[in-house]
Amino acid sequence: MSEIVTRFAPSPTGLLHIGHAWSAILAHDRARAGGGRFLLRIEDIDGTRSRPAFVAAIERDLAWLGLEWDGPILFQSARLAAYADSLERLKAMGLLYPCFCTRAEIAASLSAPHGDTAPAYPGTCRHLAADEQRRRAAGEEHAWRLDMARALDFLSPAAEEMPEQPHHAGRLMWHDEAAGDIVAIPEIHGDVILARKDAPASYHLAVTIDDAAQGVTHVVRGRDLFAATHVHRLLQALLGLPTPVYRHHALLTDDAGTRLAKRNRAPTLAAMREAGMDGAALTRALRERRLPIGFRLSEA
Repeated sequence: MSEIVTRFAPSPTGLLHIGHAWSAILAHDRARAGGGRFLLRIEDIDGTRSRPAFVAAIERDLAWLGLEWDGPILFQSARLAAYADSLERLKAMGLLYPCFCTRAEIAASLSAPHGDTAPAYPGTCRHLAADEQRRRAAGEEHAWRLDMARALDFLSPAAEEMPEQPHHAGRLMWHDEAAGDIVAIPEIHGDVILARKDAPASYHLAVTIDDAAQGVTHVVRGRDLFAATHVHRLLQALLGLPTPVYRHHALLTDDAGTRLAKRNRAPTLAAMREAGMDGAALTRALRERRLPIGFRLSEA
C-alpha cells in the first residue's frame, strides 16, 4: 500500500476556530495512524481577503494544538501557472466558455427557486456565438465556466478505456470512508465556474490540481463539501488526475446546530489560547469526542 498523505488547507481570510481544529486533527491523525504525511496548504488566491497575518496565525494555532505538518507549506498563490495550464487544456478540449454575467443578471434570469445543489446558472453565455465570445472576451471582464453537458459527453466514450478511473455503468465514482462508493453526479451543479473574474482559479479547480500535485491520497474534510466532490471527480477524469480516498466528516456546530464559520464570529482558537485554555488538552478532548460546552457534532 502506498504512503498515506493528507492535508489541511485553510484560507488565510480570518482566524481559525474550533471547527478548523476538528478538521485539522482528523486529517493529521488519519495520516499519522498509517505512518504517513500530513501537509499544510494555504489557499490564498483570494487576493482581496487573504492576509499574511492570518498565515502566521494558522501556524501558531496548529502548533498550539500540537499538530506538526511535514515539509514546506504550499501556497496556492505560487501555483497560478499550474491553474492556467489546466484551464488552457480544458479550453483546447472545447469544454470551457467565457461568462460575462453579473450575479444580479444571473439572479434575475432564474425563474424558479433552486436548492443548495441545483444549478444556479441558466447557461446564458453558453449560447453565445463563438465569434461574439471571442470579441467580448478581448475587452470585457469574464469568468470561465465548464460546459457540463459537453464535459460529460466528452468523457462518456472514454469511460470504459480508463481502468485507472473508477466507474460504474459508465459513471465516475469515488470512495468515501464514511459513505462508501459514490457515483459522481456533477451535473447537479450545472456549468460551474473554474476561473472567476477576480481570481485565476475557482476552489473546484485549484483544490483538484493541488491535491494531485501534492500526492494527497486521502482527503479529509467537512461534510459540507461532500457535494463539491462530484465536480472534483469530474475534473480528475478530464485532466487525467488520480482520485484520492475521501472522508467527509461530521461538522462541529454550536448547540443550535449552526455551522461554525468566520463570518458568524465562531469562537477562535486565538481567543481560547488567550483565555488560558491548554491546546494539547483541547486536542485530546476532540480526539475523544469530548466537546467543549456549547458545541456538538452534526452531519448536516
